[in-house]
Amino acid sequence: MTERTLTGKNVLIAGGGKNLGGLVARQSAAAGANVVIHYNSGSSRAEAEETLAAVEAQGVRAGLLQGDLTSAANVEALFDEAEKILGTIDVAVNTVGKVLRKPIVETTEEEYDSMFDINSKAAYFFIREAGRHLADDGKIITVVTSLLAAFTDGYSTYAGGKAPVEHFTRAAAKEFADRGISVNAVAPGPMDTPFFYGQETPERVEFHRSQAMGNQLTQIEDIAPIIRFLATDGWWITGQTIFANGGYTTR
Repeated sequence: MTERTLTGKNVLIAGGGKNLGGLVARQSAAAGANVVIHYNSGSSRAEAEETLAAVEAQGVRAGLLQGDLTSAANVEALFDEAEKILGTIDVAVNTVGKVLRKPIVETTEEEYDSMFDINSKAAYFFIREAGRHLADDGKIITVVTSLLAAFTDGYSTYAGGKAPVEHFTRAAAKEFADRGISVNAVAPGPMDTPFFYGQETPERVEFHRSQAMGNQLTQIEDIAPIIRFLATDGWWITGQTIFANGGYTTR
């Protein structure tokens, strides 16, 4: 079978300016892909520009786009603008998410709406627009969470907001299969990034570490190669949620 690579492919990464998304952007460019990096707001622009500079240093075509993806119209615009920069998109990766640790009885309606808009609604319309725009044999990959397989407190709106993405993924995998488009979700354990630490006490951080192999949190370097594999030689995998967490959770 012919080896599948990212060389010359066009990759769009939502939340691609920093943390896991930034690493995926850099590694995609290093593998020869052209990359459009999405970032959410002005507060993350500086990091996104640093990632863009690193991508462009690889000699590939690249672009930077801002947008609040909780609006379906903004997701449509993201794909339209990405196509203007690169042409038809081959790989669409969504790393966007928001975490909240809070008891149910203390959660406000505004917090609920925000969590589901960012973790669920944005993911749905990202998959929708990818299905409309991607080239045949394209790849759609969404980052979810290993808490989908956890029995725990506090994360009702985070795990709950990510849970529908599994169903979106399976439905899209069936609906896009005749075009050769694979659709998958990757579920990391708690990642060693600022995204995680703001929600936890030092004691709970140590507990999370203790639940995984090697007594460590998931590293972004553990997850980026899985995304790259799904975008290349892992083409035969579709409709799946891949739990990559050092044994933190399973089902």
